[in-house]
Amino acid sequence: MGDEDVDGKCKNMSACSSTTSYSTKLFLFMVPLVVISGFVFVNIGPKDSTSLLTSLSTTTSHLPPPFLSTAPAPAPSPLLPEILPSLPASSLSTKVESIQGDYNRTIQLNMINVTATSNNVSSTASLEPKKRRVLSNLEKIEFKLQKARASIKAASMDDPVDDPDYVPLGPMYWNAKVFHRSYLEMEKQFKIYVYKEGEPPLFHDGPCKSIYSMEGSFIYEIETDTRFRTNNPDKAHVFYLPFSVVKMVRYVYERNSRDFSPIRNTVKDYINLVGDKYPYWNRSIGADHFILSCHDWGPEASFSHPHLGHNSIRALCNANTSERFKPRKDVSIPEINLRTGSLTGLVGGPSPSSRPILAFFAGGVHGPVRPVLLQHWENKDNDIRVHKYLPRGTSYSDMMRNSKFCICPSGYEVASPRIVEALYSGCVPVLINSGYVPPFSDVLNWRSFSVIVSVEDIPNLKTILTSISPRQYLRMYRRVLKVRRHFEVNSPAKRFDVFHMILHSIWVRRLNVKIREV
Repeated sequence: MGDEDVDGKCKNMSACSSTTSYSTKLFLFMVPLVVISGFVFVNIGPKDSTSLLTSLSTTTSHLPPPFLSTAPAPAPSPLLPEILPSLPASSLSTKVESIQGDYNRTIQLNMINVTATSNNVSSTASLEPKKRRVLSNLEKIEFKLQKARASIKAASMDDPVDDPDYVPLGPMYWNAKVFHRSYLEMEKQFKIYVYKEGEPPLFHDGPCKSIYSMEGSFIYEIETDTRFRTNNPDKAHVFYLPFSVVKMVRYVYERNSRDFSPIRNTVKDYINLVGDKYPYWNRSIGADHFILSCHDWGPEASFSHPHLGHNSIRALCNANTSERFKPRKDVSIPEINLRTGSLTGLVGGPSPSSRPILAFFAGGVHGPVRPVLLQHWENKDNDIRVHKYLPRGTSYSDMMRNSKFCICPSGYEVASPRIVEALYSGCVPVLINSGYVPPFSDVLNWRSFSVIVSVEDIPNLKTILTSISPRQYLRMYRRVLKVRRHFEVNSPAKRFDVFHMILHSIWVRRLNVKIREV
């Protein structure tokens, strides 16, 4: 047995020696093959990382919507809209991306997911720690805006935020919690750079005591405000072009000449000036710049420069979709007639039980809507008081305060100061127009505190208003009193007033645009 074991061992060792020799050869053959395969694998792939780079993914958030549509019965649509048209790639030094959305009627945020791939692959791990890339000023701005988008998007699921001044609640808002969070984010970080070029009266000046008072009021507040204004353009989210169309009409336009070229050339020269002096206009093709105008010619003046009209944010009283107003990009602001430059004597009115008149209107006959209104209702009904001229000794403001509903038909343009005058006096507005986007309708649900009537339904006006029950009217009246703080002009400005609501609308449209360096 011992011999057999020894012999057996010897036999096995011989076989093992043969096997070891074969394995060694196989190992020596496989090693270079594995090394070569690894080298080929590492170096296969796109040489340019941008070929697989940056896919912009838009996950739609189903928060309630912002803008009323152009029709009297608007379809739902959101606050953060898609705002830019296609821009020519050849003219871009900075890539501008718009966040896509359903265009609902409240603040809707679509998260931007950017996925990048890199061809900087090494077959061996480096022992040295990688240096963190320093972000540019623009990248820092966009990073903070992305955090704001995420915070606003989550607001509808969070508990209400305590606010010592005001917490918006009720059906007057498409989504009160989302609006409030967006407003707080604006207060926390929104910065505006005002170009210093230009001198009064055309620039840095505007009327404060007329139907166009929003131009002068806004310019004054934005240039004296220290909370939102920055003197460092590298820290700005948006850039304000501080010219007044009203002043241009007065000082540049030759009356009755019908020659619009002086205004057009003034706007064009100003854009070219800031575009040549600063990099900010050209890097976004004007998408993060804005103007504000209440004059009827504001929309036309904005198209003096093609990129201003098509790309920039335009805050306009004349928010008429038939004149190329784009609710996803532009801002509808209220037309406010400050006769004395202040609200003294304009705000307030009696309770509903002390308002004996059902509806009231008095005004000149111009535009396509008012002649129809006067034809059907002028001096024909004691409940529907419609006048071309007020009877002698009758006060216009007293008539509004004594009326439950105030009729606000459009004239030559869709905007009318009567809308804000109605809110100030506690009178429920009756909007009669076509193609009009009411102010702040990305946040406010106008149907909850106003009546929207088509031009075709003017003959049925009394039937429409009397069909509103006393209980529903009281609800609308109380909502008017709650939302009018958003239309009040204060100097200095107060939180949630008209100045801050305009800023918030501009802030929202800036959130819709992502600008990245290329």
